[in-house]
Amino acid sequence: MTKYLSAICFALLTINTGNAADSSSYRTSELDPLEIEIVEQIDLQLPRSLELLEDVVNINSGTLNLEGVRKVGKVFESEFNKLNFETQWIDGSSFERAGHLLASYGQTGPKILMIGHLDTVFSKTDSFQKFQRLDSEHIAGPGITDMKGGDVIIVSALSALKKVGALENVRIKVILIGDEERNGNPLSASRAALVKAARWADIALGFEDGDGDIKTAVIARRGSVDWSLNVSGKPAHSSQIFKADVGYGAIFEAARILNSFREQLAGEGNLTFNPGMIVGGTQVDFDSSTASGTAFGKNNVIAKTAKVSGGIRALSPEELASAKQVMQEIVSDNLAHTSAILSFGEGYPPMAPSAGNRKLLAQYSAVSESLGYGPVEAVNPRNAGAADISFTAEYIDMALDGLGLMGTGGHTKDEVADISSLQKNAHKAALLIYRLANQ
Repeated sequence: MTKYLSAICFALLTINTGNAADSSSYRTSELDPLEIEIVEQIDLQLPRSLELLEDVVNINSGTLNLEGVRKVGKVFESEFNKLNFETQWIDGSSFERAGHLLASYGQTGPKILMIGHLDTVFSKTDSFQKFQRLDSEHIAGPGITDMKGGDVIIVSALSALKKVGALENVRIKVILIGDEERNGNPLSASRAALVKAARWADIALGFEDGDGDIKTAVIARRGSVDWSLNVSGKPAHSSQIFKADVGYGAIFEAARILNSFREQLAGEGNLTFNPGMIVGGTQVDFDSSTASGTAFGKNNVIAKTAKVSGGIRALSPEELASAKQVMQEIVSDNLAHTSAILSFGEGYPPMAPSAGNRKLLAQYSAVSESLGYGPVEAVNPRNAGAADISFTAEYIDMALDGLGLMGTGGHTKDEVADISSLQKNAHKAALLIYRLANQ
């Protein structure tokens, strides 16, 4: 370990325990003796956790770098094998991606699913490739918060629990997804292993970075679904537009539909929707795989075709279903001599703010307060995007996300982690699992 990492570890331990060799601050808190041991184990293994974080951040695992994703998966597979977890690599060839890592442990107790992902948004050719030490409090790197830091927190928490014998009253499954940033196709195949694990679980814990604030966690995520609109009109000379036997053309009809979406649905609950691309004219070509298109048209010809692609986000299945119904009603009420078809993709389901999720947040917040870190509040769902934990919402009793490494600049070359959150959130995750196993 470098002198730099040694300095970081000493600084973190000093900040959080008062002295690297003295855990008296924990002993005066609201922790039982075994909880103190768990916290101390996380502190002792902090240098190794930082080394592991550096190792995996330095492996490019952009979603389409299948070899790189598998390589990161191998690193974590080795870590779980050291803890005597059963591991399985789920091949992703059926959905054109690298695949996922599944690790399992335990035969009795509550069933907890822990969720992370191996891939990042940064391709093999991106200039942002390496772990960078900025100062004693911050580290930069591709995917460091989104979400290799969260994966390391999973390993750190489980390692500490295993070390003190606190994993014997709980059943754990960890799934590290290989295509979170750019889903494989079909999505139903890509998320089949996650859904299967969710059907098994009682509780789901997600280790994304939420809104980057260690004082918050995520009890609700809006679903994210793509939609496409195909509009047809009657081509004719522009001088004849609006006549009873000619009508309004495809572009006017597309404009009517989009404006009606805005008028009838904007401001409804937590619903948002956005037309991200539109092409229209006499002839239109659109490639959904590259999200690009071309159009040919003339000012004196009424448009024959228009195509729009967009996305919609909703906080609950009911909110999404209601919005879809309103949108379809708008689409079916066509201007003269036009027609339109609106279709929706598979997408990410919503994770609604259930009573179970609120209860789990309260337990997590109590853990945080007993450690002296203060309460944890729910993230505004408008500040948290879609994530894989949403696929569990239909099946589990309680779910909580945003337990990962905190920081700023996710998905950009300014992605920077707050190092102290690695230690603190590992403490909180480990004690939450311990308390869930023993309540």
